[in-house]
Amino acid sequence: MVNIDTVYQKVLAIANKEQRGYITPQEFNLFADQAQMDIFEQYFYDINQFGRIPGNDTEYADMLTLLEEKIAIFKNIKLLTYVEPYYQKPQQLYRVGTLETGFGQIEQVTHKEYLNIKLSPLAKPTLKRAVYIDTPQGFRVYPTFTNNVQCHYIRKPKKINWGYVVVGDHALYDATTSINFQLHPSEETNLVVKILALAGIATKDQSLYQAAAGEDNKNIQQEKA
Repeated sequence: MVNIDTVYQKVLAIANKEQRGYITPQEFNLFADQAQMDIFEQYFYDINQFGRIPGNDTEYADMLTLLEEKIAIFKNIKLLTYVEPYYQKPQQLYRVGTLETGFGQIEQVTHKEYLNIKLSPLAKPTLKRAVYIDTPQGFRVYPTFTNNVQCHYIRKPKKINWGYVVVGDHALYDATTSINFQLHPSEETNLVVKILALAGIATKDQSLYQAAAGEDNKNIQQEKA
């Protein structure tokens, strides 16, 4: 995880250095949450892109391994609750992996595919060959049974929060009410850059992003030295 106060202090330090004003906690929380989701969603785009590259290139294999490591924290398994006629989706669901029962994995089908399947005596769903339809109301499983359905899924990152208490006219960090970024520690600099970019867009000041990019390049050069 990435400490939210560390990121906020870096954002403020760069913004103040460039004399771009103060980013309030409310603004920071809004920009930070968007930055976290942008980075999180990029993982799946990158996996899709690298996965399409033919051959067994070690460089790309390492990148895929790193992406899987970054996503691993978001993988969950949950026993679903049945509220007729649907199994309720987990809260903060981002992507469904698989649904399964004690009889095995449940195959996902579209509504049109199910209509065709149920008309065929040989393809008709059974407990050992169940299917489900993903709907806005929940998962509709065929044949109908009411328990022991597990969902393997990827959840969304928790909504971040830089918690604070007001002392005088100043907002002071409160760790007890704060929620850190859920991302891999390596994303700290990326978060700072993206938050400053969003702040620059909101204030129509793209130099904030340029300042952040400059800090990023400086850090890279220091790491290589």
